[in-house]
Amino acid sequence: MPHHSGTHRPVTIQNSSLAVDGEEVSLYGGAVHYWRLERDRWEPILDSVKRMGFTMISIYIPWEAHEIEKGRFDFGEINPSNDIDAFLTLCEQKGFRIVVRPGPQINSELTWFGYPRRILADERLHAVSGKGSKVILTQVPKPIPALNYASEAFYEETALWYDAICSILAKHAYPNGGIVSAQVDNEMAYFFGVNAYIADYSAESLENYRAFLVGKYGDLPGVAAAYSRPYAELSEVEPPRRFEATDKADIPWYADWAEYREQYLVDAMDRLAGMMRERGLGGITLFHNYPHPLGPGGAASGFTTPFNLMRLEDKLDFVGFDIYSRKELFSHVKTVASYVAGTSRYPYIPEFIAGVWPWYLNPGDWHDEEFVTKAALMQGIRGFSRYMLVERDRWLDSPVRRDGRERPEKVAMFGNVNAMLDRGEYHRFRRDADVLLLANREYDRLEATSVLVSFPGDFLETPSGFSEYAGPVTVSEATLGFDQPVQLAKGTWFGAFSDALAATGASTVLSDTDLRPERWAGRKVVVLTTLDYLDEGVQRGLVDFARGGGHVVIGPKVPGLDSVMRPCPVLADAVGEALADAAGDVVTAQVGAGSVTVVTQLDAVPQAVARVVRDAGAHEVVTNDPRLDVTIHSDPHDPGTLLVFVANPTAEPVDAEVGLGVGLKEVREVWDDRDVTTSGTTVAERMAPYSIHVYRCTVTA
Repeated sequence: MPHHSGTHRPVTIQNSSLAVDGEEVSLYGGAVHYWRLERDRWEPILDSVKRMGFTMISIYIPWEAHEIEKGRFDFGEINPSNDIDAFLTLCEQKGFRIVVRPGPQINSELTWFGYPRRILADERLHAVSGKGSKVILTQVPKPIPALNYASEAFYEETALWYDAICSILAKHAYPNGGIVSAQVDNEMAYFFGVNAYIADYSAESLENYRAFLVGKYGDLPGVAAAYSRPYAELSEVEPPRRFEATDKADIPWYADWAEYREQYLVDAMDRLAGMMRERGLGGITLFHNYPHPLGPGGAASGFTTPFNLMRLEDKLDFVGFDIYSRKELFSHVKTVASYVAGTSRYPYIPEFIAGVWPWYLNPGDWHDEEFVTKAALMQGIRGFSRYMLVERDRWLDSPVRRDGRERPEKVAMFGNVNAMLDRGEYHRFRRDADVLLLANREYDRLEATSVLVSFPGDFLETPSGFSEYAGPVTVSEATLGFDQPVQLAKGTWFGAFSDALAATGASTVLSDTDLRPERWAGRKVVVLTTLDYLDEGVQRGLVDFARGGGHVVIGPKVPGLDSVMRPCPVLADAVGEALADAAGDVVTAQVGAGSVTVVTQLDAVPQAVARVVRDAGAHEVVTNDPRLDVTIHSDPHDPGTLLVFVANPTAEPVDAEVGLGVGLKEVREVWDDRDVTTSGTTVAERMAPYSIHVYRCTVTA
């Protein structure tokens, strides 16, 4: 059942943790692919995983490997390594919790992405591009057609696979067995065709698109009014197939296509989840993993659409983003992990780098994996699955080789991560964050649809450095009747706000404007880029937050239009006379018990943000070097203990001094398991390049 069904379920999400029978548990584990290993290697490999301190096994289950022919499957009768029932039983005997990932799409570097070849050969199931052609996925060993998740035939075929595999999984689902969670499909991003005009223009998808518009605007006249077009029949409503906007009045048409593409993925995962619940998996948590929402090598761009985490969590228990990164890309890891921590009800990384696929251009080594692990934990990630713990075809440099031999340096490092989490009692702590920095999903949608060219290629990095994600290099510079292109200006201002917050030392997490305003509760400051238009509901949310005592920072404009370009003075009315009387680059209006500050010039952002953060009483950490990054985690049940992460994300050593603003009695570095001498409120230590210290601090009252 869905998390909000009211029906008793033994496995749920509570207090940002996985809970089994009401008890919060840790979910730290990694992937082992039974079907890629000789069966006699299963037990010694699981023993190696156990010795590293992992408590969970994550398992891809490939339709492609198990299907003999339509409706017939091999679960060990032909290939002994295909005996998923036996592998699950062995995991249970070893005391592991289990996460299963039965697709239907699993990627897993398989040639056919986990689908039987007959599925890919069925033209009824193919996605269609904006030009009416077949959509081809190019990032696997052989090109394959992308599938149409709006097709009824697709779900009929998937039902055959789910009938077979879920009958086995249900026997092992908690409380019958060790399975506590199941992933619904895998990394849905239109098969990495994230360009807005690649997919899916199939007849079924267009029917759903028109129904989505009617649901949003009420009826066909409502759609016609939003687009200023005289539609006589719903069938006349066509989506954009390339960017040709010339005026602000065109924006709703393009933005709705971007929003529909988000909903397409949400609806698909919702339907698959329902099928899994119907087949016996209703008592455990169901989740999905989006691929990371940034450009090549982690370059920041419009990182929300088509990944709508909030709307998908209305259907599933939790949603995470995968992280594959290197130590040089600290800002990438920080952005993704902070966004998940600030948005998801359970901040979990479904795939967390451990080894690498052979075509990753710059994979790094175990030092990178150690640094990236600490970097994600410091942002508030509360669970993860290492991908992969065991090598296999098309995967290199895991801690355990395919034949069971161990890589000592990796085994030691991953073992120390798990020991650190235990020594520091990480499960007790929650990331402190007084400030919420919101990405503007509306502007990200405009950026996504104003893209002028697509660069297909590896979804992490291409030899050219270009990305299939929209960004400043590839989007239109059209102003659309405004004084500047919103799709470009929004990134500049988001970066300015982000940098300014980092400089203050204020504890900050990320989310976006689809996060419901009630989820802003508990924050002291909300920061958002606003230009000429903004959804009326978001405007009201900002005003209500301020009236309740919160402090809002926006800029460079107070929007005067809503998302369909109609006058909407909600924010303008709230700032009222203060804005009218403004003479400088920063205007603050008292709104209820709080305030709204408008920053109109980029060079005024640092000072304005610092003042608002200070006036709001947000906790600020003081460092002697701006290159350092710090997060604080507190124990809700023990205010006298803090867990503090200090990062040096640079290639140079730093003599770090970190003032926490509280008296320190005892400090222990839990990674090295050593005491740290301190006086007053400051921790001072020399930090090596690309290093992160984790301090468990006992503080004075």
